Amino acid sequence: MKSQILNHKSEIIDALPVMEHFYTLQGEGFHQGRAAYFIRLGGCDVGCVWCDVKESWDADKHPKYEIVNLIAEIRKNIPYSGGGWGEAVVVITGGEPLMHDLGELTKKLHAAGFKIHLETSGAYPLTGTWDWICLSPKKFKAPLPGISSKANELKVIIFNKSDFEWAAKYATQVSADCKLYLQPEWDKADQMTPLIIDYIKANPKWELSLQIHKYINVP
Repeated sequence: MKSQILNHKSEIIDALPVMEHFYTLQGEGFHQGRAAYFIRLGGCDVGCVWCDVKESWDADKHPKYEIVNLIAEIRKNIPYSGGGWGEAVVVITGGEPLMHDLGELTKKLHAAGFKIHLETSGAYPLTGTWDWICLSPKKFKAPLPGISSKANELKVIIFNKSDFEWAAKYATQVSADCKLYLQPEWDKADQMTPLIIDYIKANPKWELSLQIHKYINVP
């Protein structure tokens, strides 16, 4: 079920700052292992100390791509068969993608026949219409009220023990059918993964997410 547009702006955004875009496998969460075309938008002020794409933070460092040109690039990579684009999805990530009005982007992607997933911290108002929303709340800049209930997936990064309490807090704010994931921060995976396993065994509504793209060496 698609999430409704929550924020309306008069200006139509036809171009967005793009750090990178590529066709790969989704490495995390519920859709792990699925073919996905990623569009990583520039711009983020959430400030995660362990962020692995800090080069995405300054939007001005990244060229603006017209949406029609992005769609053309996607069509070159995702195989077209049976009258459609199959099960491959387009993932909008960042940075923090909701720093930008994404209404026009999602409108044109849907019109082109693509399913669209969002990866967000929830720190900015939700714009656009989505087939799947992955909310990953960060302590550095907490999600806005109301966005948690729109999430299809809650993914909490575990950097230290206090993050389990943070995860439990947001688990009470999402819908009953929202998928719940705990993911060890990459550089502390050896320390945090055993704790996550124990936590999931004690709280089986949660599942483990691993960054499998880093294990199989794909983007």
